[in-house]
Amino acid sequence: MVEKFEPLFLDFVKREMQQDLAHDLNHVLRVVKVAKSLCHEEGAKLEVVVPAAYLHDCFSFPKNHPERATSSLLAGQKAQKFLESVAYPSVYFPEISHAILAHSFSAKVKPKSLEAKIVQDADRLDAIGAIGVARCLQVGTALGAGLYNAFDPFAQEREWDDRQYCVDHFYIKLLKLADTMNTASAKAEADKRTVFMKNFLTQLGNEI
Repeated sequence: MVEKFEPLFLDFVKREMQQDLAHDLNHVLRVVKVAKSLCHEEGAKLEVVVPAAYLHDCFSFPKNHPERATSSLLAGQKAQKFLESVAYPSVYFPEISHAILAHSFSAKVKPKSLEAKIVQDADRLDAIGAIGVARCLQVGTALGAGLYNAFDPFAQEREWDDRQYCVDHFYIKLLKLADTMNTASAKAEADKRTVFMKNFLTQLGNEI
């Protein structure tokens, strides 16, 4: 059933999504791909997971916006209005809205359903691994952060500060995300991606 709606979901996010380096169309497509895979592995409902994955960032404040934590709530409201307009089965609306709300790291909402757990896992997986390294550097640079502290790159004698240095963000957040995964399938993938990030940081340390 959900497959026939996917072109509509894609057209909507292309038209309505506020593109930035952290949340662009490629991010959405990766999250959808991973969410579908997790859905099949974990036995969840595609009818909830697929629209939530497509629409999870249909509204998003910038990373440094003071209202950042409310983005997923507003995205869920916007998504439901769209789903109503395309006559998507309303029986799934509460679960889709919750999955969109709970996906956000900054919202700090605990996912209550398997479907919400999968959407959150898929979104967090896109923050780590090779794509996570690239996104971290892209977003950090856009926000004016340097790559690392020249005198103490791995914070041996200072506090971590990811507003100033991209490398610090790995230690403040990214290397910890594997432990926040909800599903066994996502945890296994997160562990692999975390190994890649650790190897990247080791190599970076050797070079500097």
